[in-house]
Amino acid sequence: MLRNFNNAMDESPTPNDDLSVIEGEFLLADHLIVENRLERMTKAKRTGQFTSVMESEEKLLTRLQAHLDAGNPLRDMEFPEAEEKALRGFQFLTQKPVMVILNSAEDNFGKNDAVLNELGKRYPTIEYAGSFEMELSQLSDDETEAFLADIGITESARKRLSRTAYALLGSISFFTVGKDEVRAWNISKGDKALDAAGAVHSDLARGFIRAEVFSFDDFIACGGEEKAVKDAGKFRLEGRDYVVKDGDMICIRFNV
Repeated sequence: MLRNFNNAMDESPTPNDDLSVIEGEFLLADHLIVENRLERMTKAKRTGQFTSVMESEEKLLTRLQAHLDAGNPLRDMEFPEAEEKALRGFQFLTQKPVMVILNSAEDNFGKNDAVLNELGKRYPTIEYAGSFEMELSQLSDDETEAFLADIGITESARKRLSRTAYALLGSISFFTVGKDEVRAWNISKGDKALDAAGAVHSDLARGFIRAEVFSFDDFIACGGEEKAVKDAGKFRLEGRDYVVKDGDMICIRFNV
C-alpha cells in the first residue's frame, strides 16, 4: 500500500521511492534469515552435528545469499520441487507474489497515469481512494451502484483488488448450484474437472463420472434458466481431464 496524498506534515507523496524502501527492507529481512541459518550450520560443523541433509540445504542457502546480495528477490529464482519444499518453512518475503495498491486522495484519483505506469512495470498495480472506499463500504448494494454511476466509476476497488489478487495467485472460481445454496469454489488455473470435484468433496472426486458444465455468462445470457442453456446448446458433459475455466458452473455426476 503506497501513499499518494500529502501526509499530516504536508509532505508530497513519493510512491516510487516508498516502494524501493519496502523492497530493500524485504531483501534485508530475507538476507538475515539466510545468514542466521548459515551461521547455525557453521556451528554444527564445529560440533560434529553437520548432516548430509544440512549439506544440501547449505548449498541451496548459499545460492540464495548470493542472489539476495545482488539485490534480487527470491521470486525471480526457479527451484525444483525438492528445493521448493525445503524453502517453505522459511517464509521468505521476497519469494511471495506482490501487488501494489496506490492510495490516492479523492481529488487526485484517476489522474496518476504516469505513476501507475511506472509502478506497473514492477508489479500488478491498482489505484483507489481509501477515504472514498470507506464511505462506499457503509452503503447498501443498490446505493453503491447508484453512487458509483453518479461519479463515473464502473466498479469499486474491492472488485478490482479481488480480480488482481486472483490473477496474481493463478486462481480461478467455479460455481456449484443446488436447492440449498449457490457457492463459488477456488482452484488453480489449469486445474481439471477432477480437481474441481475434489475441491467440493473427496467423495465427488473418488466416484467421478462426468461433469455437467456451462458458463456463467451463457447462463445470464439465457435468462438465468438452465433449460434455456440446454436449448441453446451451451450445456456440455465433460470428462475428468476437462480444464476448468473461470466462471464455469459445474454439477458433478458421481457414484461412490
